[in-house]
Amino acid sequence: MAETAATPAPTAVPTPDTNEEGAPKTIDAGKWANRRVYHRLVIYTAGGHLFAGFIILLFELGSRNK
Repeated sequence: MAETAATPAPTAVPTPDTNEEGAPKTIDAGKWANRRVYHRLVIYTAGGHLFAGFIILLFELGSRNK
């Protein structure tokens, strides 16, 4: 008797959802991720300017004490 190997049933491969541009969606893809990046950009830029302003203030105050 010849044994025939049972072929497994084809499994359905889920297709990724796509956004308006046709790129596959991930957990962070889309408008919300872009907003988070822009918010971080604004926060880091403002924080960097405040830190630089504080350092400049220290140099100005230090030069007056000579």
